[in-house]
Amino acid sequence: MSNKEQKKIIILGGDGFCGWPTSLHLSNLGHEVVIVDNLSRRNIDNELEIQSLTPIQPMGTRLQVWKDVSGQSIKFYNINLAKDYELLLDVVKTECPDVIVHFAEQRSAPYSMKSAKHKRYTVDNNLNATNNVLSAIVDSELDIHLVHLGTMGVYGYGTAGMKIPEGYLDIEVPTETGERIQQQILYPANPGSIYHMTKTQDQLLFHFYNKNDGIRITDLHQGIVWGTNTRETMLDERLINRFDYDGDYGTVLNRFLMQAAIGYPLTVHGTGGQMRAFIHIQDTVRCIQLAIENPPSHGDRVMIFNQMTETHKVRDLAELVGRLTGAEIAYVHNPRKEAAENELHAKHELFLERGLNPTTLAEGVLLEVTDVAKRYAHRADISKIPATSTWTKDQQVGVPDQNASYVKVDNDRR
Repeated sequence: MSNKEQKKIIILGGDGFCGWPTSLHLSNLGHEVVIVDNLSRRNIDNELEIQSLTPIQPMGTRLQVWKDVSGQSIKFYNINLAKDYELLLDVVKTECPDVIVHFAEQRSAPYSMKSAKHKRYTVDNNLNATNNVLSAIVDSELDIHLVHLGTMGVYGYGTAGMKIPEGYLDIEVPTETGERIQQQILYPANPGSIYHMTKTQDQLLFHFYNKNDGIRITDLHQGIVWGTNTRETMLDERLINRFDYDGDYGTVLNRFLMQAAIGYPLTVHGTGGQMRAFIHIQDTVRCIQLAIENPPSHGDRVMIFNQMTETHKVRDLAELVGRLTGAEIAYVHNPRKEAAENELHAKHELFLERGLNPTTLAEGVLLEVTDVAKRYAHRADISKIPATSTWTKDQQVGVPDQNASYVKVDNDRR
């Protein structure tokens, strides 16, 4: 079988923000897709008393609509990967996938820092789920390629004085005899939240199972995802993807675009000097496809890609959105414990070499997302917009108030 021929692919977490459009994208390419998800993200919506800005249909409706518009069927299993190991193993043995794509982790840094309960849940869910998936691959005795969605946050957001490599760092070790040994190690981890910490532990789990059991693994260190829909999710409104805008799950650029759409000031934490990596949701699904089509060979170490297309400072994004929409900017307290300013320079050539044509922050694409936000603005709960999960008792919530600094961006600066 060539790498571009039809494969059976299990998508863990296939009901989520990245998992759902990836499932449809791979199904549309002709792959046989199986979704495994315990619908935990929907349950977290119930806990937080917030819903996606876009209306999300029940899983059964989603799958039926996809079959109607595409002619492709997607099978679904409701399994808690962190707890139901035997059920997971049975699915793996029954379905015999060529590839498993692993999205099934609690993905929000603010949610992971809300309380001791949320910290424990994130650690329990994420680490047990990853270890169970790896154990199931070993126990199944099948040759399965694991593709995992990680995060650029494993590197931290300090200034390295160099471009961060894709996963591995070249070092030189001096011996007692004066000899200098060249080695490569995993780039030193520097997590900024409990969520990011679990992703750094994933790296070590992958390293061990790859070394010990020979599992072929691709680990994707992804930037912040923006945008909402892909080509497949736009085929029918009932296939629409999530649009999170709340302080726990809304990604920064999507939050800005939604805030602008409803006339809410763009909430910039601290100075807005945080440099972050970004990628559009359409590029996310394309990168998963490219990772599947370019697997590591047997005996290769874990393959690591930096899954990003560009970097921007948060305040620059706010000014860009402000110029496009006329929105005001509110500089509020930063609820995170992090440096006020940082730089982030990272290599991301591996996906470009494999054919990725990046979607960048062009005005048309930004306005497309703003149009989605305007269409569903009536569903917004304004009280859920501010970021209220603080990293320590010394941080303050990011709520605009009379002391916040409001800025109107000058359109002449375009």
